[in-house]
Amino acid sequence: MVVYPLCPGTPRGPLQHFIRSPILPNIKAAIKWTRQTEKRTKRNLDTKTRLKTLFKKAKNGAESASTVESQLDKAATKGIIHPNKAARKKSRLAKAIKVAAAAAAAAPAAKPVRKAGTKKK
Repeated sequence: MVVYPLCPGTPRGPLQHFIRSPILPNIKAAIKWTRQTEKRTKRNLDTKTRLKTLFKKAKNGAESASTVESQLDKAATKGIIHPNKAARKKSRLAKAIKVAAAAAAAAPAAKPVRKAGTKKK
């Protein structure tokens, strides 16, 4: 038998045994479903966190865009994120990379040229 701890907010005292915890099923299959749900939730959260990190790295240029796009597609296929969210993220990533490339190309031309004989005060 699985014994779950009392949830925060569950009353303690003489009437405690009359109030059921919201996470305590009394059917074996339901207990298993709860365990499975907890595992899946943790796995999905880890994947979502990894996707966010990959997205930020690709935006800064540390990670390749194709890798991030394939991971987003994979997560959408498995149902971890919505397919429209994957498409939106890929679109925003492509736009961010394009803006960064344009800024990098324009940055050397925007540098002010100092005269050789002048000192900076």
